[in-house]
Order: sequence, then structure tokens, then C-alpha cells
Amino acid sequence: MLTNVSLPTPSERPDAVVLIYDGKCRFCVKQVARINRWDSGGRIAYLSLHDAKVADCYPDLTHAQLMQQMYVIDQAGNRYGGAEAFRYLSRLLPTLWFLAPWIHLPFSMPLWQWLYRQFAQRRYRNNPCKHETCHGSGR
Repeated sequence: MLTNVSLPTPSERPDAVVLIYDGKCRFCVKQVARINRWDSGGRIAYLSLHDAKVADCYPDLTHAQLMQQMYVIDQAGNRYGGAEAFRYLSRLLPTLWFLAPWIHLPFSMPLWQWLYRQFAQRRYRNNPCKHETCHGSGR
């Protein structure tokens, strides 16, 4: 991880939804830490996609998929990736409710997913990292 921010794990919050993010991306780590601050109800647990627990717990999610977008996994095991994950979080966290009217517009998800992909593909370019590991090398 790039930061010393301590995020609650699924073992610490077994009833929480799980947010899988890129723990080697400075921007991603910063945003996940912000989401954690907004989660006053303790409804979210966090895993870096580079943590071996991800492959053990979610073998259906490949490293390539996880490098493309963050995922939220709910208690029923449903997976929400990219903008769908933000849509899910906009219903879960009151701080994000302001996004709900926009991200829930009928037929708008393809646009939101496209925008998410454009940013996600450039996240290292927008937030340069000096570590070799930041460029997607293995879990």
C-alpha cells in the first residue's frame, strides 16, 4: 500500500460490503480513504486488488478486470464494477446521495462506464508513482 491509512478489512467487518481497489494507485488510495471517512456506519470493508486474499475470496475476478475498475461486492455476492460501483455507493453513503439523481438517470450507465474507464486507464499518468509496482505488475 502507498499510504499508512488503516482501512477496515472484511475480517474486521464481516457483514460489510467489500470494496476492492488499486492499493498501488495514489489517487485510488486517497479516494478510498475519503470513502472510508464518509462511511460513518461501518458498512464498507476494503481490500487492495494486490492483496492475496482477493484471489482467494473472489477467484472469478481476474487481475486484469481488477486493474480496469474497482469492484463492490455486496452481502449477496453481487459484483458491481466501475461506475456501477459508484452507483451502488451513492445509495449506501448519505454523503454521495447528491450523485444519485445523475448516476441513476435511465439509460445513462453506458456513458458513466465510459467516463469511468477513460479516467481509470489514465490513473497512473494523472498521478505518477515512483515505484515500479505501480504499473500493474502482478498481485
